Amino acid sequence: MSHLFSSRAIGPLTLRNRIVVAPMCQYSAINGVPQPWHAQHLGRLAISGAGLVIVEATGVEAEGRITPGDTGLWNDAQAQAFAALLKDIRTYSDTPIGIQLAHAGRKASTAAPWDGGQALPADQGAWTTSAPSAIPFREEWHTPVALDEAGMQRVIDAFVAAAGRALRAGFDLIELHAAHGYLLSEFLSPISNHRTDAYGGSNENRMRFPLRVAQALRDAWPRDKALGVRFNGSDWVDGGLTIEDVQAFARALHAIGYDYLHVSSGGNVARAPIPGKDAGYQLPFAEAVKAAAPDANVVAVGMIYDPAQAEAVIADGKADFVGIARAVLDDPHWPHHAAVALGVKEGLPKQYLGAGATVWPAWERLHGG
Repeated sequence: MSHLFSSRAIGPLTLRNRIVVAPMCQYSAINGVPQPWHAQHLGRLAISGAGLVIVEATGVEAEGRITPGDTGLWNDAQAQAFAALLKDIRTYSDTPIGIQLAHAGRKASTAAPWDGGQALPADQGAWTTSAPSAIPFREEWHTPVALDEAGMQRVIDAFVAAAGRALRAGFDLIELHAAHGYLLSEFLSPISNHRTDAYGGSNENRMRFPLRVAQALRDAWPRDKALGVRFNGSDWVDGGLTIEDVQAFARALHAIGYDYLHVSSGGNVARAPIPGKDAGYQLPFAEAVKAAAPDANVVAVGMIYDPAQAEAVIADGKADFVGIARAVLDDPHWPHHAAVALGVKEGLPKQYLGAGATVWPAWERLHGG
């Protein structure tokens, strides 16, 4: 029996296996509205064989976009477009689909990666960015406005309103984005949070605003829907997050009632020495979170390509789910191929069954031709 292909509940939602397709920004929306590109991208992920698919980081307000091409849920037109997309997917797939709600903070107002990824100039539609402190991400980037109490309340209200639209659109799950150097991650890290009020200084203070957002989202999102959060396990530099900081945040989120904890890292320091080419390089952070909150569902992520490694993560109790992203971009049927590699009869869509004998030699052994 495969551990990776065993079922497990995250709150009210039971996944048929432990494979989670992590959010992957496509930078291809128009005015926050998903386009035909998103339909084919999410459609193929919905038939990949994964237990859960999570839609890319989606801005809760226009200011919170990373780029002009980010998806959004700050208006009803965006929600209606997502509703139509999900309705189509439901005609051929019952894979649960969630959405990651996000605010980019000081890393907003930039060009798409293939356009250089730099801060937008004024003549290309740059907008005002915000952060816990008026510290730019890079020296040449926009200097953000430090959020005051009214600004923080505006952001909280935007997350709550976006959650209402996600519910009406038909999403099965919300993931709160508190990782990768975006707004909530900026509050959590002493690298980017230099405040001297109740929202800066000690780890308890730095957690205060992210936990206000988390609590408001928990209150707004129905308990019969799953709710998770992605956050950093490290800034990868001295003077950044400590593992004790991370564990304290994990315990607080679990106590609030979050159904899973998705542990990533980095993105808050422009030139941090991240060993991003090492398979499973973020696993120690997931293990530390699991140790701090053993009853919580923990998702491990980070260059996990090998099905045997993914199997071992679950079998050894390092995490409860494995998040994949680049692997499934490279191979949209990675979960199906992983099932074959692990000797599991994990079915393709019936329309694709004919591919088995020619594409996967193991198919004949498992299914008899």
